[in-house]
Amino acid sequence: MVTTTADSKRKAWFGWCMYDWANSAFATVILAAVLPVYFVALVPPEGARLSLFGLTRTMPASALWGYAVSCSMLAVALAAPYLGAYADKRGRRRLLLIVFALTGAAATSLLALAGPGDYLLAALLFIIANIGFAAGNIFYNAFLPALADGTELDRLSARGFATGYIGGGLMLLLAFALIQGYDLFGFADRGAATRAGFFITGLWWALFSLPTFRHVREGVFIHAPEPLPTGFKGYLQTFAHIRRYPDLLRFLLAFLFYNDGIQTIIVVSAIFAREELGLSQGSILGCFLMIQFVAMPGSLLFGRLAEQYGAKHSVLLSLILFIAVTIYAYTMHQGWEFWILGLVVALILGGSQAISRSLFAALVPADKSAEFFGFYAISGKFASIFGPLVFALIADFTGSSRLSILALAVFFLVGIALLSQVDVARGKAAALFSPAH
Repeated sequence: MVTTTADSKRKAWFGWCMYDWANSAFATVILAAVLPVYFVALVPPEGARLSLFGLTRTMPASALWGYAVSCSMLAVALAAPYLGAYADKRGRRRLLLIVFALTGAAATSLLALAGPGDYLLAALLFIIANIGFAAGNIFYNAFLPALADGTELDRLSARGFATGYIGGGLMLLLAFALIQGYDLFGFADRGAATRAGFFITGLWWALFSLPTFRHVREGVFIHAPEPLPTGFKGYLQTFAHIRRYPDLLRFLLAFLFYNDGIQTIIVVSAIFAREELGLSQGSILGCFLMIQFVAMPGSLLFGRLAEQYGAKHSVLLSLILFIAVTIYAYTMHQGWEFWILGLVVALILGGSQAISRSLFAALVPADKSAEFFGFYAISGKFASIFGPLVFALIADFTGSSRLSILALAVFFLVGIALLSQVDVARGKAAALFSPAH
């Protein structure tokens, strides 16, 4: 245990939470709301033209977007175990967080260079930025158990969660104001204002990360950071350890399926609204602002449901509602229907994720928390490849993203089937009386 003062601990907590404030701007503006809509505008009506090995083909914007998301997640998933090994061996977690954060922020700002027709440039810069975002989060999350202990861990985690919602929401609100009032800010059109929003988002990410870089240091850790899975050999060894806890394993597999469905809905809903419903950029941004600020009370609502009916039943309820969301999305044709859809997603989004995290934590043996959470993080990156890939393939071959959205229901159905097999009380007992190994 490392001795630290109350002041340095307070600053470290502040610095850790500020990274959630900083990079949530990327999550709201680039991943979810603004870039997907702008990306559709860059692609010609006949589709994106791609040439590879002398072959040229076209595909809809939604397919190219899905492939870009999957490609970035594949790169992170393959590199993550080796990055973790390097960080642990050389003590470079903080350095790698800085490198990936600044790389992602720089690529985000450079999206301002992607003008009309530059959809391949936009896709490439997005892939680089998303790699920075996803890889940086691995090291950011790894600092959590080093900065807090016991009940303080949950408090710090919740504080970071709330800080991210506020920071991401404010940056999205700023982008919304720039785009809707483009003439008041001296921009020639909404496209120019949107590109300026990308530039500011990258600056926001970099500047608000500075408190993290300054205050989250080894000297203020309560515990020395525990090792992440080392290479794919270590990753497989951790999986072998997890198999000793059947309920934990079932929950982890369920989570990987349904969380992939949730994350895919987040990154494709704006492009779906633009392509299939013809919604204006302003309407889509307004809906995402509503989602951003309703998600927090929604998470509190599901927290109360979890207290009354149990975490497992609350998550199952959210998954049933997500299936209803995919079916409703497949059938809707009016703009106001997208707002109803957004309201339902907002109410279940934060709660499903927060309760899943706490349920996983309850099933993990205390002496294996860092190892199992590292596996949890890396597995999530692997799983995140498939939802966007399925969405992209179906959109590519059918020319419509309606069937792509409907197909995501399969991820929730598999999640429900696996989660239903989890005996939470038995899993908690197994974690409490963890066998020595």
